[in-house]
Amino acid sequence: MAIGPVQLLVLGFSHPEFHGEVIEELERLRQSDTVRVIDALAVHKDAAGDMEVAHLSNLSRDEAIELGSKIGALIGLGIEGEEGAKVGALAGAEAAAEDGVEVFTDQEAWDVLEDIPNDSGAALILIEHHWAVPLRDAIARAGGFRLSDGFISPLDLVEIGLMSAEDAEMHHALEHGKTATAAGGTK
Repeated sequence: MAIGPVQLLVLGFSHPEFHGEVIEELERLRQSDTVRVIDALAVHKDAAGDMEVAHLSNLSRDEAIELGSKIGALIGLGIEGEEGAKVGALAGAEAAAEDGVEVFTDQEAWDVLEDIPNDSGAALILIEHHWAVPLRDAIARAGGFRLSDGFISPLDLVEIGLMSAEDAEMHHALEHGKTATAAGGTK
């Protein structure tokens, strides 16, 4: 299994109303072999600050075992060299076979969880961009490497003519948890 570039998305939800739409879209992207969810953590914090946490991954069992093996091998390599890589690969595969790949464990104190306001939610999604494997490999064969990456704000797309100001305002509002009014502003 070739592993594509991996990205962590941290999303906030004011007064979350989950109806399965996000999970359905992630599954659709998985079916088209576009992205795979390595691990995801959905968190809801009630008005009193109590948290409810749920995990999600859409890796098959075989993919989880292979990924667990690779993660374990890399950890073992860093600790004990080549012999550690062999031991780590076996341990990682066994752990993934039992529990899947869980990057976000309940024992870890993720700083972002403390930053979630009461009566809201957040999602941490570790996504593998499987579509990018051939592109990444072609760049590497050409001697290229990543210097930086990031999402571009819809407001910045207006300047280069890829989006109208009205559409950019609407998308910017959506990205920041606001609703767009008919006049194109936010409320």
